[in-house]
Amino acid sequence: MGLIERIFSLFFDDGRNVIRETAEVFRENAEGAAGREARLRKDTLRQFAQEFEHPREGRFDRFINGLNRLPRPLLAFGTIGLFIAAMVNPIWFASRMQGIAVVPEPLWWLMGAIVSFYFGARHQAHSQRFQSSIAQTLSRVPTVIDNTERLEAMRSTPPGNPDGPDAAPVVDAAPNPALAEWRGGRPH
Repeated sequence: MGLIERIFSLFFDDGRNVIRETAEVFRENAEGAAGREARLRKDTLRQFAQEFEHPREGRFDRFINGLNRLPRPLLAFGTIGLFIAAMVNPIWFASRMQGIAVVPEPLWWLMGAIVSFYFGARHQAHSQRFQSSIAQTLSRVPTVIDNTERLEAMRSTPPGNPDGPDAAPVVDAAPNPALAEWRGGRPH
């Protein structure tokens, strides 16, 4: 028994496990990793909780918190409002977009910088693509005006009248780049 006891004491003496310690060099101890992860989560939650230990209940703080929450909903609802305005009164919308088209480029850059500081740097790349899409959209305005006039004329003419405006089909003469890309660049 003395020899076996010495061999076991060599590997497991003083509360050490040489085999486990050697294996942990090659593979992480799952129990130790779980304990470290639990401590990290506990410390993180404690730090977040400290932020709210002393709530600020003043009028000024509530006012500023309200202001901080306004830009994103206002931009979202404003954009939805623009879509509605474009459908309800396309001529009014197109004339407003003409005004936007004449805004000088440095002013667009300044607006882009202000908004990108507020919402993040990725806005800059999207802003330049947005300006390009506005130009493409504005190039389609004459077609939209012509189509809208034909549609309005159709309201006053009974359907099936061969001499009425419904005899000429309403066609968008501008190519649709998304449809062309979807088709793989080949014609229908």
